[in-house]
Amino acid sequence: MTDASSHGPHSSGDRSSFGFRDVDAREKVKMVRGVFDSVASSYDVMNDLMSVGVHRLWKDAAAAKLNPRPGETILDVAGGTGDMARRYSKMARAAQERRGGEDASVIVLDYNAEMILAGVHKGGEPEMSWSVGDAMNLPLPDASVDAYSISFGIRNVAHIDKALAEARRVLKPGGRFLCLEFSRPTTGPIRAAYDAWSFHAIPRIGGWVAKDRDSYQYLVESIRRFPDQAAFKALIEDAGFKRVSVTNLSGGIAAIHHGWAI
Repeated sequence: MTDASSHGPHSSGDRSSFGFRDVDAREKVKMVRGVFDSVASSYDVMNDLMSVGVHRLWKDAAAAKLNPRPGETILDVAGGTGDMARRYSKMARAAQERRGGEDASVIVLDYNAEMILAGVHKGGEPEMSWSVGDAMNLPLPDASVDAYSISFGIRNVAHIDKALAEARRVLKPGGRFLCLEFSRPTTGPIRAAYDAWSFHAIPRIGGWVAKDRDSYQYLVESIRRFPDQAAFKALIEDAGFKRVSVTNLSGGIAAIHHGWAI
């Protein structure tokens, strides 16, 4: 499961990992785009099958952690088909109905136009707008958003440090950063069961349902190459975020990283 494209995972210099391979970072961008072009039409169905629906609970937990408020501008990077943005819009509107305030603005930004088109076709909320853009070069001015989120997308960027720096740049002072991403299971038994499921079942399901085993093989491999909870927390702190916290979900299969632009 993944919730969007953006621009390719963990990298070193001009090299970046594409699953278990290291490739030129610029080539990685094209390869990731190809993956999400391929999976866009079956994306939401595959997410439910691969996570047995649990991704919905993870996303609910992340949205509650972000705590959208009336009048805020919220940027959802690698926003894919808009799952998180719909949650943010509804939560901000519910808060607005309780205590008043201006309408929130929720910007869905994804590098892949096919994913955006799939989201538009699925339908949005009044607060939502859609944009194609690059997580490493956001088309927004400095200090222009109240909250930044990226869910199941940052491992697909070619240079994680550049994406984090851009998140810090566009957030207003006191702004909130949130990343929901696959992480490292915290116990051996959970890790063994998860490895068996992801490496054996997920590519097969991708082949049967999406007719694309290779793309889902890449997505599984990209999870393994992503930094664990502590290493990713350090990267977020290196980008200038403060009070960074980690919340493990389902025994560390996924994790919420949260920080403040202060």
